[in-house]
Amino acid sequence: MSDVLSRILETKRRKVERARSTISIEMIERAARDERGRRTPHSFRAALAQEGINIIAEIKRASPSKGTINADIDPATLARRYAAGGAAAISVLTEEDHFRGSLDDLRAVRAAIDLPILRKDFIFDEFQIYEAAAAGADAVLLIVAALDEATLARLRSVAEGLGMDALVEVHTVEELNRAHACGASVIGVNNRNLRTFEVSLRASEEVAQRARDGVLLVSESGLSDEREIESLTRMGYRAFLIGEALMRAPDPADLLRRLRRAQR
Repeated sequence: MSDVLSRILETKRRKVERARSTISIEMIERAARDERGRRTPHSFRAALAQEGINIIAEIKRASPSKGTINADIDPATLARRYAAGGAAAISVLTEEDHFRGSLDDLRAVRAAIDLPILRKDFIFDEFQIYEAAAAGADAVLLIVAALDEATLARLRSVAEGLGMDALVEVHTVEELNRAHACGASVIGVNNRNLRTFEVSLRASEEVAQRARDGVLLVSESGLSDEREIESLTRMGYRAFLIGEALMRAPDPADLLRRLRRAQR
């Protein structure tokens, strides 16, 4: 597969330019601060630091690697099912062209549940962080492979200045070092290579060996059963982002309950 990440970012930049032309940065920042005033600061990290198996349950209709996963979903209804199954937080894909998500999905989830919400998207501009906050997100995803060092540090600072959390995503030890350098306290390890979309849990294993003490580690992608969760908890993982397995499950709440019973 060609460099999917580069193609997604190219499309996303055009979308952000259009969004910026419809509302000023000052107005979207004001809306973000108003909404954040109603939310508990840093609730996302706190939810993932609880004792036990903490699962970020994802709402994702499609992906470039899998095509359509589950198009016939109501985000609010699914979020309620995730909450009933004991999800620690909800991840909402808001990328339109390749994942078929939207900020409207995030708004619907925010209206339906009070769990912390992660905006999962391809973020490279502070405008997108203000958008996320205004829509009700408590955290944003920052992908190290998509950002230079200065931008990564600036965006993390903007998010945390709003009382949000930044899930800083890496795939390699080199990217982990960059995440450490920017001051990340919540680091997600994507088991899916965003340039080839191949999946291997080896990424989580290698990063866990080099992560600094005090960093909260999240394993992302390719997880579907208790044995994987059990193995990763022994390596030091506190939280797990699970999307496709839940989106395909006949009863996602029941699957969540089973995954959360994995032994530490």
